[in-house]
Order: sequence, then structure tokens, then C-alpha cells
Amino acid sequence: METFNWENRIREWSLLRIELLEDYEKEELPPEVFESGYLGYPGATEEQITATEARLGVTFPPSYREFLKVSNGLRSTSEYGLEFCGTEDIVWYAPDHQDWVDELIETWNQPVTDEKYFVYGDEQSCYTFRPEYLQTALEISSEDMGYIFLLNPQIIVIDNEWEAWFCSFSSSFSIYRYRSFGEMMEEILSDPEFLG
Repeated sequence: METFNWENRIREWSLLRIELLEDYEKEELPPEVFESGYLGYPGATEEQITATEARLGVTFPPSYREFLKVSNGLRSTSEYGLEFCGTEDIVWYAPDHQDWVDELIETWNQPVTDEKYFVYGDEQSCYTFRPEYLQTALEISSEDMGYIFLLNPQIIVIDNEWEAWFCSFSSSFSIYRYRSFGEMMEEILSDPEFLG
């Protein structure tokens, strides 16, 4: 995947995202965020990133590392919206959801062949997924109304890049998979209504 300018893309997306807000929603933003028009946070230092990697026992995929260096998390525009985690809040998904993960692994009766699994973009089915991967998925966002973003280290399609998931674990259960965090963010940062 070609690299892109994270700061510019986040700034462009932020301005468009804020522009879509109702006046009362804009008033809920911290003044400095509204004035700067930037929903990112200051970037993480190399020390913060490596400390988090050591805590989790992993090396983050390249596109995710680059994102954290530019913006150590990404704000929501509302109190209850999805927010991308900063380094201190990145955790493994399963420990806090183990009962549900176990139940899903036991009851999910839709085995997926590689031929069906390795389909991305608009051609994929949002029900094509392997629940056992939740055991090792990394939680990289807050959870809102059953929606959450995860990274899956079990699948590497592009050089050293982990598969990224946008999940709906509500009544309309679905997972939309991307070949990398960078690929997922290309789509998100192209659509100011994506996290709306």
C-alpha cells in the first residue's frame, strides 16, 4: 500500500466532519478542537509506541505505527461516538469479552474456506469471518452501539500489515474486513460521514 500523508488526511477529514455537525453538536467539542478544526491528538512518541508494543508483546503493523506517530488516537465528535484509542488504551479484545467470544466460536456454524475468506472490498460478504480470530484481535477503538475497530494479527495479506476489521456486534451482526489498517483508514478518511 502506498503511504499517504496522515496529518493532511486527518485534517481534511476533520474539517469536513466538523462542518457536518449541527450547531449544538459543535458546542460540545472542546474549544481548542473546534478552533483548530482537527480531531486528531498529538502524535505518540517512539517511546510510547514501543512501550505499548512491549506491553502487548507485538510489533504494530507499519500503517498503524505511522498513524499513531501522527495522531495518538482520533476523537469522536460526540460523547458517545467511536474514538480510536491512544497507545495507553490499546488492549486485546478477548479478555474483556471472553464469554461472548467462546459462545461465538462454539455456535458459529459457517466455516469459511480461504477462497471465500481472502476476498476484500465490495465483493466480500460481511458474514465471511472466522470467530476464532477474536481470541487474538487487538482492540483499537472505543465501542459504541456494538460497533468497534479491531486488528487481526492472524492474517497478513500485505507486507507486515495485519488485517483490519470494522465490526458490528449488535443485532445486525457483521464484520467488514480490510487488508490493512491503512486501507481501512483510506476509506474512513475519504468519507466524513463514516463515523457520524
